Amino acid sequence: MEIIRCGWSEKDDLYRKYHDEEWGKPVDGDETIFEFLVLESFQAGLSWYTILKKRENFAEAFDQFNYKKIANYSEGKVEELMNNAGIIRNRLKILATINNAERFQEVQKEFGSFSKYIWNFVDGKPIVNHPKTLSDVPATTEISDSLSKDLKKRGFKFLGSTVMYAYMQATGMVNDHLVDCHCK
Repeated sequence: MEIIRCGWSEKDDLYRKYHDEEWGKPVDGDETIFEFLVLESFQAGLSWYTILKKRENFAEAFDQFNYKKIANYSEGKVEELMNNAGIIRNRLKILATINNAERFQEVQKEFGSFSKYIWNFVDGKPIVNHPKTLSDVPATTEISDSLSKDLKKRGFKFLGSTVMYAYMQATGMVNDHLVDCHCK
């Protein structure tokens, strides 16, 4: 029997594995929540596939997404990252990641965890949509607009509404698997 997946995931095994095992599945641990925040911010203006192929390089370059370490990166570390061909070498995105690690910890202090804060935007449970085709999946929603605006107000960078909607999908805050997908 053939497994039916969302069409975007059929590019190769890496994409299929990500689709089947991660995309749309709820995440609540702050470490993974931060990892996706970093990856999605680097994805802005690029394809998710580009980021996914470099995910291991990002993990290695950014201390396994340890936000406490990242918040303390020096200019020397920024230069090291700028010379790392395994990641996206965009100075503004690297600086935004350091800034976002600092802001992330501020939100943790305020809410007890970043996960608690972020999941409040969907009342603590995933939004399950029922798209029939990829064109039925929006790029942004009122919730991603609101989330992006709130993060911006808190000083986060590179987290516009489109990036935040993709983030919500990646962390399972939104389930946009197509109705005939085996993951639905």
